[in-house]
Amino acid sequence: MTPSRSLADRFYAAFARRDHAAMAACYAPGATFSDPVFPDLRGERIGLMWRMLCERGTDLRIEWTVLRAEGTEVVTAWQAWYTFRATGRPVHNRITASMTLEHDLIRRHRDEFHFHRWSAQALGWKGRLLGWTPLVRNAVRREAARALEKFAVR
Repeated sequence: MTPSRSLADRFYAAFARRDHAAMAACYAPGATFSDPVFPDLRGERIGLMWRMLCERGTDLRIEWTVLRAEGTEVVTAWQAWYTFRATGRPVHNRITASMTLEHDLIRRHRDEFHFHRWSAQALGWKGRLLGWTPLVRNAVRREAARALEKFAVR
């Protein structure tokens, strides 16, 4: 097993256990993370996001497959099943992650998923009708950023 595949498996196994500390330990200092909801997290904010998601995701279940792990590049496909806290609606999200490693730690992590599909599940009819618009995407981003700020000061 390559070091990059080993790191990916260690990261997602920790996620499956909701072990945010082990997940955060997989990142290099000054790492970056982005996805459709959190478009620009850096450094310790990444670990804080995973902590918030792990602690709030009491019914979270994930599965992953490493699609490619060559040198410093890792690509995974992963799925998450959980209840979206704000609406109580069930979500099944399919994500593709690309990671760039440095010294066997994650330097850059980008998760991609179909935001409209996610919003239809998480937000119901409003997400189905308007989830494709920048208005809804930006509102979700603002609320997620607010939730992370509140979580940080608790």
